[in-house]
Amino acid sequence: MNAQNNTNKNRRMVQLRFVLTPIAIVIVAIFLLAIVSAMAPKPAKKIIVIKPPLVDVENIERKDITFSVDSQGSVMPRTETMLISEVSGMVTEVSPKFKVGGFFKKGEQMLAIDDITYQVALVQSQSRLGVAKAVLLEEEARTRQAEEEWRLSGRPMEEAPELALRLPQRQKAEAELLAASADVKAAKIKLERTKIIAPYDAMVKAKSVDIGQFVSTGSQLAQTFAVDYAEVRLPIKQKDAEFLILPTINELDAKGAKVELHYEILGKTWSWQSHLTRSEGVVDNVSRVHYAIAQLDDPYALLDTTKSKQIKIGTFVKATITGKVLPDIIAIPRSSIYGANTVFTIDKENKLHIRRLELLRSDADFVYTLEEFESDRRLVVTRVEAPVEGMTLRVSGEEEPASENKEPDDTESAQGED
Repeated sequence: MNAQNNTNKNRRMVQLRFVLTPIAIVIVAIFLLAIVSAMAPKPAKKIIVIKPPLVDVENIERKDITFSVDSQGSVMPRTETMLISEVSGMVTEVSPKFKVGGFFKKGEQMLAIDDITYQVALVQSQSRLGVAKAVLLEEEARTRQAEEEWRLSGRPMEEAPELALRLPQRQKAEAELLAASADVKAAKIKLERTKIIAPYDAMVKAKSVDIGQFVSTGSQLAQTFAVDYAEVRLPIKQKDAEFLILPTINELDAKGAKVELHYEILGKTWSWQSHLTRSEGVVDNVSRVHYAIAQLDDPYALLDTTKSKQIKIGTFVKATITGKVLPDIIAIPRSSIYGANTVFTIDKENKLHIRRLELLRSDADFVYTLEEFESDRRLVVTRVEAPVEGMTLRVSGEEEPASENKEPDDTESAQGED
């Protein structure tokens, strides 16, 4: 029994030894590591150098600025006409160019209407004129004969009655001659109007008749438009109108501000030079804009021997209008503007200054101002994160100002060492 107890006791001691031995080894290792760490030298402290932000700057300069105003509109004919027949008859002649897109010089015949009726009318009116002339000659002779007979009576001519001298008959003959002359003139005019003539250098926009068709007085024949020059109606905002020199009211044949018309298609830009000729003189009640008219000479290059580029009626174009030249303007790149009107400047000590401006005008690339700046100020053109009034900056390409040094604590030193 005792032997069995001793065996069990020995077995428990062996098991206990296997459990305590690893624990003891771990405790000793931790103890030795703590001793080694305590004896290790501390890392040297490093000085942290804080550098000011690096920026680009440019000088603030005043110069004369030529302003321009952007607009847009459609190319429209300066004159568009619906040709109406003033006579009736069958269309007997049609020009080969009488089709949509056909061009006619001023005075060139476009089509003709059967004129036989009007030729007969002219002959009849001319014959009536001949009769009226003969009647007048006869009455003039009778008037002279009556005057001679009255003189033979020995009485004064002042006492002669009008009927005795046949004056009413003569006046009637003169009136009939005048009427016959008017009939001849009217017959000639109607005969001439059987030929439809281009009223100006014109292009056919639409045609309504063709050969063999009967037309009556008042029938529509064709729609044409002038090609000597076209017009573009350009809307201009009220605030932009102050920067333009617009033609005055009733200023005829004015050559105002230069206008560049352009549009882009398939990556290529096409442009034409024009000029303002008039202003409509009213403000639109809805859009509150002015309208100025730009004139574009010879849009189809039909009249110009230099054969400039064509631009078709109805083309939508953008316009850049050359405006006034204003002196002593400061132009600031839009990329240097913070918010609506805030800029950053730097003084000779490289200190940042924040300033809000009164703007004169702005466009896609610049804002313009008349404000005064200190002589030593330069414009900061680099974006500055977290700007603070008076903070120090570094300027690209210039000697850096003294940096601010700071000794870190033990934690910062350890982080810096890492």
